[in-house]
Amino acid sequence: MEAVIWIVIVALFILSFIGLLFPIVPSVLVLWVGFLMYVFLIDGASLSIWFWVGAGVLTVLLFAADLIASQFFVKKYGGSKWSERMAALGVIVGSFIMPPFGIILVPFILVFITELISTKDPRQAVLVAIASFFAFLSGTVAKGLVQLILIIWFFIEVFI
Repeated sequence: MEAVIWIVIVALFILSFIGLLFPIVPSVLVLWVGFLMYVFLIDGASLSIWFWVGAGVLTVLLFAADLIASQFFVKKYGGSKWSERMAALGVIVGSFIMPPFGIILVPFILVFITELISTKDPRQAVLVAIASFFAFLSGTVAKGLVQLILIIWFFIEVFI
């Protein structure tokens, strides 16, 4: 039975990375389910208080990664608050339309249209739309790295 639990835990960790391309999968929640399955379903299993505190801090960082990246890039290139909102909405809607390419194209198009309506300047609209694309990429890379750190830390806690 323990082998089955381990297979599920590893599958959840893999699924968390799939959530980077398909935001419908809640990556952080999937990671935590894996951690909790280990602690509650495997006899004698435990993780240190440092792991739980660190995982909590890194989880907050995961949630903040998209927001920080989006705000940084969109603001840097003069985008509006509406552009930030449209970029976030575009990622969600885009995950249903032509996945995984939709999560790149739909936010780009929504931000472009929003900025074009707002500023009436096509050049500025393209610049902000490109910035939203880089925000998505940098946020995704940051989340992927933080998830990888959490998974490696988990296996170090378990096996060392």
